[in-house]
Amino acid sequence: MEDLLERCAGLDVHKDSVVATVIAGKHGKRLVKETQSFGTMTPDLLELSDWLSSFECTHVAMESTGVYW
Repeated sequence: MEDLLERCAGLDVHKDSVVATVIAGKHGKRLVKETQSFGTMTPDLLELSDWLSSFECTHVAMESTGVYW
């Protein structure tokens, strides 16, 4: 499989939390993979945004659970 993105993230959205995982790295190099949980209130989502920006994340995929899908 060919690598297409150097920095991306996946979000798993729940009622009270968002679990985010960032995978970053260049093709052929060791990948950095980090996971963190955030709340769903505005200050928490702003913290999530800052966290994703700190990795220079260019793409985000989101999965919701329960009533959110």
